[in-house]
Amino acid sequence: MATEKSWQARISEATDALGQSFVESISYDRRMYKHDIAGSIAHATMLAKVGLITDAERDKIIDGLKSIERDIEGGNFKFDESLEDIHMVIEAALIERIGEPGKKLHTGRSRNDQVATDLLLWLDEANGEIDKKLELLCINFVRLAERSREIVMPSYTHLQRAQPILAGAEALAWCSMLSENFNRMARFRRSEMENPLGSGAIAGTSLPLDLETTREMLGFGGVSPSSIEQTAKRDLAIEFLFHLAMISMHLSRWAEQWIIYLTTEFSFIKIADKYTTSSSMMPQKRNPDMLELIRGRCGNVYGDLFALMTILKALPIGYNRDLQEDKRIVFRAYDTVSGCLTMAAAIVDSANFIKENIEPTLDRGFLDATSLAEYLVTKGVPFRTAHHIVGTLVAKCEKEKKKGLSDLTLEEFNDALKAHGLPSVGLSEEVYDALGARNVVKRYQSAGAAGGKPFEDQLAAWKKRLGIS
Repeated sequence: MATEKSWQARISEATDALGQSFVESISYDRRMYKHDIAGSIAHATMLAKVGLITDAERDKIIDGLKSIERDIEGGNFKFDESLEDIHMVIEAALIERIGEPGKKLHTGRSRNDQVATDLLLWLDEANGEIDKKLELLCINFVRLAERSREIVMPSYTHLQRAQPILAGAEALAWCSMLSENFNRMARFRRSEMENPLGSGAIAGTSLPLDLETTREMLGFGGVSPSSIEQTAKRDLAIEFLFHLAMISMHLSRWAEQWIIYLTTEFSFIKIADKYTTSSSMMPQKRNPDMLELIRGRCGNVYGDLFALMTILKALPIGYNRDLQEDKRIVFRAYDTVSGCLTMAAAIVDSANFIKENIEPTLDRGFLDATSLAEYLVTKGVPFRTAHHIVGTLVAKCEKEKKKGLSDLTLEEFNDALKAHGLPSVGLSEEVYDALGARNVVKRYQSAGAAGGKPFEDQLAAWKKRLGIS
């Protein structure tokens, strides 16, 4: 255990074990060791450039930091919780290894600007990992769409049958929803961030630091115009949590949809047994527990977002120790979403729509009603009138126990037109080409539609975008 901390000279009584345990963050901020070392190497390089340390001291510092990184990655490093955080742990280890030059590394900086820098570097890396997982999930949805391109199924609004679609089109819809997060996450590339390193504790420093050097070495896009704001700024952490919450919300919606499709009442989809569990009491059960946990963990991520926003509420602009909690929250949310994305990709990869369960039910719910109304529009009938005519025909079918609009005779269609003051329209046998779910999906023409050429165009575009052969 370390006997003295870097700030101990001012405090007359050493922190006891209770206090030490309460304030430590090394148990979770150790995951930023690479980012802390990268920032320290950049800082040491800059200190040598402006003449505050010698080139030889710089080289010793950099060699020492790299040896610490190797030991951490090799599992040969002891994290001393008495030193509170990753910054002090690495600094203490550096001084122990190289002596006096290690004591010069902290020149012109504080743990306040150090942790702000580390967190931004970590956000950049975490963003890249989330992007990779999102991409894999989208790839698996596109592959599901391709193997489902011939399956016709009902779509739902208000959880009631709406219009027929290709099952592949629904798979692409989830892909489209999730892909919006690619654009949102671009905000967390370090090239879009400002360099906090050199802001010090709050007011900067009287030493001639060159923040442009550390900015360039670390890959930041600019230098902060305010040291006061930069040391206590956590806006990007909040934005990152918000975008994680958006991803989690999208996953939760998808999980709920598939949980419904996996019920006996629907039986629209099948996933691998290894992504389900059974019951300790009911031996017949096949429960979608992994999907349910994805759905449920969305609430944890929402909680993390509001936890950090609440910590920052009314917090004075300088650094306050409250900000130590940001990493605990951000890391937890990242781990939750990262794990959910990995599981989601595996589930989608294992999934198939069950054609023999879906297509025999397509005569339920008059899925072709809108198609008939639109067909009447092509014959010159105003849409509102066509809508009303088809509504009366659906009611007629229900009253007469007919399963679908295609069970009506041509005479019945023309009688309905006459009843609405349109005797001159006159329909031929061609009307039946607009009826039946499979016919309907072939007729879709508008961009992004859930069948026909628009679906094939979507599928081709996604395959090209994601590099799928």
